[in-house]
Amino acid sequence: MKIASIDVGLKRIGVALSLDANIVFPQDAILRKNRNQAARDVKAFLVEWEIEQLVVGLPKGGSSEEEMERRIKHFVSLLELENIEVAYQDEYGSSVEAKEITKGVFRHKKDGKIDSMAAKIILERWLGI
Repeated sequence: MKIASIDVGLKRIGVALSLDANIVFPQDAILRKNRNQAARDVKAFLVEWEIEQLVVGLPKGGSSEEEMERRIKHFVSLLELENIEVAYQDEYGSSVEAKEITKGVFRHKKDGKIDSMAAKIILERWLGI
């Protein structure tokens, strides 16, 4: 089963991919100019890779949990997914963990690498690996 995960942010959407449920690969993040463009780009990625399951990171805990959950679920609704199952996974601490894992590996620029590493962590948590 081909599975993808996304870490939805206000400026970038981290993306990760697993083709066999054993290994997860971070992909290039999707830069977000506006939500409609970002939704089109995410949908194009899902169609291109023939994704069957999408795992979406949701922040649990924190003062803005309800607001972020509402925004993320609205974004997912813009994807207009027909034959793709959607699951939600707690993303708590995934960005901090991604920064720790990549410390010294590459410069932490605002190019989306951290966002996609966070998406990788989210998918690994969901897969239990």
